Parts: sequence; C-alpha cells; structure tokens
Amino acid sequence: MPKKVKPAGDGKEEGPVPCKQVKLEAAGGPSPLNLDSPSGLFESLISPVKTETFFKEFWEQKPLLIQRDDPVLATYYRSLFRLSDLKSLCSRGMYYGRDVNVCRCVNGKKKVLNKDGKVHFLQLRKDFDQKRATIQFHQPQRFKDELWRIQEKLECYFGSLVGSNVYITPAGSQGLPPHYDDVEVFILQLEGEKHWRLYHPTVPLAREYSLEAEDRIGRPAYEFTLKPGDLLYFPRGTVHQADTPSGLAHSTHVTISTYQSSSWGDFLLDTISGLVFDTAKADVELRAGIPRQLLLVETTAVATRKLSGFLRMLADRLEGTRELLSADMKKDFAMNRLPPYYVGDGAELSTPGGRLPGLDSTVRLQFRDHVVLTVGPDQDPSDETREKMVYIYHSLKNRRDTHMMGNEETESHGLRFPLSHIDALKQIWNSSAISVKDLKLTTDEEKQSLVLALWTECLIQVV
Repeated sequence: MPKKVKPAGDGKEEGPVPCKQVKLEAAGGPSPLNLDSPSGLFESLISPVKTETFFKEFWEQKPLLIQRDDPVLATYYRSLFRLSDLKSLCSRGMYYGRDVNVCRCVNGKKKVLNKDGKVHFLQLRKDFDQKRATIQFHQPQRFKDELWRIQEKLECYFGSLVGSNVYITPAGSQGLPPHYDDVEVFILQLEGEKHWRLYHPTVPLAREYSLEAEDRIGRPAYEFTLKPGDLLYFPRGTVHQADTPSGLAHSTHVTISTYQSSSWGDFLLDTISGLVFDTAKADVELRAGIPRQLLLVETTAVATRKLSGFLRMLADRLEGTRELLSADMKKDFAMNRLPPYYVGDGAELSTPGGRLPGLDSTVRLQFRDHVVLTVGPDQDPSDETREKMVYIYHSLKNRRDTHMMGNEETESHGLRFPLSHIDALKQIWNSSAISVKDLKLTTDEEKQSLVLALWTECLIQVV
C-alpha cells in the first residue's frame, strides 16, 4: 500500500498516511512508467500522489515516502541497475574516483577504500564481500539506456540538470555517515532493502554538501525501510543516513537528483549583469565613475546609499522588461544536459532529414524540450558595440558519456541571429506549424535563410 510520510512532532515516525492505490499501467513497451512525455513520467514516478499535491505539500518542504507492493514495478526497478552489472561495466574501463567510489561508514566517519587507477571487478567484489564496503557508481545513465531515458525526460520536466548515483551496500553495513546535500533527491529502491533515517534540516534548502555529527542532529524525524519498487523524496538540506539490515541480501538503490544551483538567488546573479549592462547603456548616471579611492577604503555610507538607489532603479526597470537576459544558466543547462533519448545511431539528431524548407513550405519546431531560446549581448569579442543577439542553444549533439561528469570538456551547440529575428523565431516556437511566408521578417531572403539555418541544425522539419 503506498504511503506518505507524516511529520512526527516528537522525533518519531507517526503512522504514514495511506494513499489510495493506483495501479501503474505500462506505456509503450515493458516500462510500467509513462515515458510518453516528461509530465507523464513524473506523474507515474510519484503515483498515486498527484503532481499538484506533491509541489504544494512536499517539494522543498518535507519528505515523501511511497511504499508499493507492486511486483511489476519492483521487477522494472531491479532492471535499472544490478550488482551483477558491475562486471560488464568494469570491462569497459572504469576508474576509481571518476566512475566508482568504494567507501564505508566507520564510527560515524566516511572511510574511502579506493585503489589507484582502473577498477578491476574481482578486487571490487572482494572489497564488497570482505570489507563490507559500499560501491558508489557515478552517473550510470552514461551506460544504462533506461536511466538515460528516465533522466532525459526529467531534465525536460524540471528544466534543470538531473544526475544519478547508484549505491550498492552489503548486509549489515553503512556506506556514508549522516550528511545533507545541495540537491532535491529522489531515491528508487532497486534490490534488497535499505533502512533510512531522516532528520530535520540544520540548513534548510542548503547550497552545499556537508557531513553532520550524530550529536548535532538529534533523533530521527522519520525512520523506515525501502523495498524494491519504493520511492523516497526529500528536499535539499535534509540530513539523512541509510544502512542495509543484517541478515538480508545486499541493497541497491539509485539516487536521482536535481535543482543544484537553481535557486532564485542563482537566477538573480545570472540575470543582474545583463540588466545592469542594458540600463547603463540608457542611463548616464550608471556610466559615471565611482569616487576616487573607493577600492582602497571601506565602502562609505554615501556609496552604499548610491548603490541602494541604483538597485531600486534596476527593480523599476525590471518590472517593464520583456527580454530578461540570461548570462549563463540557460546556456550551461543546454550544454551539459543529456541528448534526447533515441534507439539506433542517433543520425536523426545530427543530420537534417526530410525536404529542404523553402518559401512555400510549412515548418514546425522539433525537439522542443531540448531547445533554449534566449537574448544576450553579442559574444563576438571583435564587436565593440556589444549589440544584443538572439541565441538558440540545444542538446541534440551533446555527449551522453560525459553527462554530469564535472571536469569533462563540453561545448555549446546552436545558432545566433540578429535581434530583429526574435519575432519570427517566437512565431516558430509558439506555433504547432507555420508557413515560412508568414514569418515576421522584412525580406523573403531573410525568411528562407532563417528556416534553412534551423533545418540544418535539425531543429525544424517541413510538414
């Protein structure tokens, strides 16, 4: 029976509130999750809890536990990643630190047992069996197709990067000490059972990862055991620890995480530079020099009042701004997210197909969830005027094998157009299909050039 965790005022778990059982129907193939659309996937992932209820009552607020007795879903979860998968993955060339961590919680502290260099399965299994170490596999969506399929849809749904880690812990052992994360966390229990203890946040909606001492966190606010097919959600900042009960088989779970550095504060930092740049072009007061030696002394009260006035002016300007400039967040998201899930060689993502668009064509946008349209200053260093341009970033050519791997090199893919093209591009973005002739551009040549550029990048097709 699915259950929702109900907060306990005395630090103990009250009986979870029963939810009405809703059977998950298969949607397109063997998956019991609905992978037809991003919203359909999320709805089926947290079923029977409704999406509206989730975001109103749980998101960024408190944990949600959904325990299911569904053998079909349990079997599907087990297929996402198994202990036995490590043998074939190690043969592909995995490395300690980058791909795999081996660790164990000893006396409340994390003990890392990594070797140097390449991971050999026999050694990994030896550490697992004899040292009772937890195996942490980083970003399995790089290799497991179904996790790629799930996480790609979730990135479309949240509009934020979605990473994952698999934790495989032997019986009677714990991998990590109590800690909190800077991400929203969804736990899917894949194999065996995992005993969880959650504590009230010491730093609500934390912006960084941190360990927490046992004597600081108090008694658990929630305590329960996950079984295959179960799902647990908790907000960033939630202190947690988990262990595999003694006398049982090993536990495997996957942690799917999102919303790292996606707060209003992050967005404000991202957009304020563009707003200041624009305002300074129109307001001579912002272009005036700061007082002499201001950088050499403590900020004066006069300078503080001046800055406060500028911020009020920027706030007033923001109220009437149509095009909010995003300096980095939109571009970084498009650069670093997963490419669309596909079966086969993915040629349709890199090679234009179908008819070449012409003036008499009707076109429509494709891969809408993977394309970002934004306005920003010209990034050409040779252009001293720094006029605003329209940028289109997409993830069609992104590399799945580097997804969420931090220091791996990535590059942006997309196009840029003069600001005069913004209305025509919005027509394409906001229409199910549109005639090239009807695009709001001055000349037929501009219309044809625009759709040809989009078609060459595989972003539109002729209908």
